[in-house]
Order: sequence, then structure tokens, then C-alpha cells
Amino acid sequence: MSSPTQRHLPAPPALEDVLSPAWLDAALGTRFPGVRVTAVTPGPVVSRLSTNARFRIECESGLPDGLSPNLCAKGYFTELGWPARSAGVPEVAFYRNLAATCGVRTLRSVYADIDPETRHGVVITEDVVAQGATFLDPASEYTPELAAESLEQLALLHASTWGDPALGAEDWLASRLHYTLAARGVKEIRANFESDIGAGVPAEVRDPERLVAAYRTLIGQAAAESPWSVIHGDAHVGNLYRDGRGRPSFLDWQLVQRGPWYLDVGYHIASTLTVDDRRRNEHDLLRHYLDRLRAAGVEAPSWDDAWLGVRRGIVHGFYLWGVTQQVKPAMTSELQHRLGTAAADHDSFAVLGH
Repeated sequence: MSSPTQRHLPAPPALEDVLSPAWLDAALGTRFPGVRVTAVTPGPVVSRLSTNARFRIECESGLPDGLSPNLCAKGYFTELGWPARSAGVPEVAFYRNLAATCGVRTLRSVYADIDPETRHGVVITEDVVAQGATFLDPASEYTPELAAESLEQLALLHASTWGDPALGAEDWLASRLHYTLAARGVKEIRANFESDIGAGVPAEVRDPERLVAAYRTLIGQAAAESPWSVIHGDAHVGNLYRDGRGRPSFLDWQLVQRGPWYLDVGYHIASTLTVDDRRRNEHDLLRHYLDRLRAAGVEAPSWDDAWLGVRRGIVHGFYLWGVTQQVKPAMTSELQHRLGTAAADHDSFAVLGH
């Protein structure tokens, strides 16, 4: 028997219910009024904390114009993922409120909403795998030319939201960097650095306490930075896919928030490329990004300020991967090596006073 003070938490919704014709009629009907789903064929399901479930639908009288039969639902449908469901709220809000207007190439959403009682969000997007897309990870070949293309996408996102006062009032875009710092830190970083996972981290930055101190300073600086833009927040290579035409595109928007552009750009350059490619091309890539900002009408920072920002932005990615635990070790190891080496190359801790 439970105590009087014990709170009964709601159970996660069943994925089977979300993939039922009745639920899909209501969900898709917000964008396609009168749609009647007559059959659902489930496809592959990938579950970590969040769950991605691909499926195919058939509709009475055929599909409405603009609705693909091949779709993918994302939510927090497992016992493991359900306590983390609040992490999905900003991503749902991004697809619902901003994705279609900010210019960045990403998944096309046909439904995105949040249950007001449980704060569980579900996004339904087109299934880009069925369109020929390829999802990437650190083992994927990613050239400097592709990095230039993905930096163009980040420039579009940043320029279209640069200091926008309307977005400045949106709670779902509030900075959440301090939550990551509060949740994980020295313990997790040390466990990685002292294992085979962190074997490729250079000795001069293999210091958990120093990394945490540098990140704490970075958070303070980022909070005071102006102008801000909407940033992806986790712009590593594993959050990219190449669409059916081979073009780099972004997904996984759980860390979308207001922040300085360089948190995306420094992290992106250092995580997408091998160490050698990054060393040979990072200055040209930053120039390309700044040119794209100017082309979009933004007064870009000076070179010296921009390069200082990139050196700081590397610490953002290095910290996120330093505390990462529930990802394949080979992926974590490679990104710690890339980001740690970039931090060492550019003395990024010292830039932040540590």
C-alpha cells in the first residue's frame, strides 16, 4: 500500500496507441482536416531515451496532398525514457513553431504537440530514409566541403533568428546549459577519461575539474552574450543526415535554445571533421560561415572576435561529450578525441581563464 504522500506518476503512452488509425486521424487532422487513416504498417523502431518509430499509412480516398505515406513518430514511450520526457518539449516546440520558417534544412513535420498534463511531446515527420536519406555518425565520411554546406545551414538558422525580440520571450528557448552542468560533471568525465573511451584525449586537457570549471565560465559568458540567436545546441556529426540529394541536414533538436552562434560553430567544426581535416580547413570554414551571415543581412563579428568565439565553442562540445555515457563507446571515444584535440590545439581552457 502506498503512503499518503506517494505520488502516482502517469505511465508512458503506448507506442501502439500512437500508431493506431484513430490516434493518427486526430493528430494528422490538425494539418490535414478530414484525413481518415485506414491502415498502419509498423516499421523499424529505435529506442534509446527517446523512441523513433517508422511506419507507413494508407488513407481512405487516398493520401491528402502534401502527406507522405512514409512517416516517423518520435516520443518517450519506454519506462527508461519516460522520466526524461521533458527533454523533448523544446524539440516539439521547434518543429511546431519554428522549423518551417527559419530556413534550416531539417525533417518535415506533419504533427508536433505536447500533452499539457504529462508534458510529453510527440513529433511525426516524414520518413527521410524512405526518401533515400542517410543518417551520419563519426564513422561516416564527412568532408570539409560538406562541413561548409552544414555551416551554411547553421548560418541560416542563426541569421533568421538573430536577436529576434519575439523569440526572446519564448520560454521553450530559454538557455538550459546550466541544467547539463548541474546534472553531470566531474564524476562522469573522470570515468570516461580514465577508461579506453577517453584514450584519445590529449594529456593537456585530460582534467575533469578543469573542464567543468571552464564550462561553468563559458555558461556565464554565453548568458551575457548579445546579440543571441536560436542555436541547435548539439551540432555534432551524429545529429546530421544527408537527404536524398546528398545535402547535409540537421535533426535532434532537444538542445535548441537561445545562445551565441559560436556554441554551434566551434562545436560543429571540431566534431564533424577528422583532426587533420579540421586543422587544414577550420579558418576557411569560419570565414565561409561569416560570409553566409553577412549575405543574410547580419552584421557578423570581426575575425578576432569570431575566432575567440570558436575557441570557446569547442569547450561546449567537449563538455557534452565528456559527460556522455549512454552512447556507443566508439562514437563517444571519437568525438572526445576530436573535440579534446581541438581544445588542446587552441588552448581553449585558457581562453576561459582556466
